[in-house]
Amino acid sequence: MGQVMLQLIPLGLAAALSSIPITATIFVLLSDSPRRSGLAFLAGTVLGTFTAVALATVAGQALPGRQRQQDDLVGKLEVLVGLAMVLLGVITLARRNGRERSRGASWLDNIGSFGSVPVFGIALALNVRPKAVLLVTAAGLAISKANLRFEQNVVLAVLYTALATITVVVPIVATIIAPAWMEPRLRSTKAWIAGHSTALSATISILVGAFVMGAGITG
Repeated sequence: MGQVMLQLIPLGLAAALSSIPITATIFVLLSDSPRRSGLAFLAGTVLGTFTAVALATVAGQALPGRQRQQDDLVGKLEVLVGLAMVLLGVITLARRNGRERSRGASWLDNIGSFGSVPVFGIALALNVRPKAVLLVTAAGLAISKANLRFEQNVVLAVLYTALATITVVVPIVATIIAPAWMEPRLRSTKAWIAGHSTALSATISILVGAFVMGAGITG
C-alpha cells in the first residue's frame, strides 16, 4: 500500500496544479456569490474526482486474464497513459500563446454567475478533460495493480482525491472563513496564472507522464 501511495502523490499533485480548475476556482471566488458558487464547485470537484478514480480502479481490476497477464496489461496501459501525458504536455507548450489564454478565460470569467447547479455541473465536467482523464486513469491502474482489499482501495482513492482537489478545496474554505484576507491574494494569483499557468501545467504533465511510463516499464 505504501508503494501505491508514493505513485499516487505525484499524480494527485499534478492534478492539483492543473491550470483550468485553479483558474475556475479563482473566478468563482471573485464572483458576486463566492460562498454559494464556491461550495457548489467544491462539491462537484471532490465528488467528480472520487467517482472518476473509483471507476478507473474498478475498470483496472476488471481487466481480463490471469494475475500475471493482468499485471503485464496494466504495465502496458501505464506506458501508454504516460506517453499520452507527455505528448499532451508537449503539444500544450507548442500551442501556448496569448490568444489561447484569452479564449480560455472568457467563459471562466462569468462562471460565478451561472448559479449553483450549473457550477456544480461544470465542476463535474472538468473531470473529463484529457489531462484529468489521463491522471485518474494512471491512478486507477496504480491502485488496481496492487490487488489490495476493498477498504484499502477506498483509502487510496480518498488520498488521490484529497491531493488532486487541494488547490480547489483550500482556497474555497479559506475564502468562506476569511473573505477579506483572501480577496487580494486571489486577485494577485489570478494575475500570475494569466501568464504562467499553462507552461507550468504542461511541464508538470510531461514530468509526471515520464514517471508513469517508468512505473509501467518497471512494473
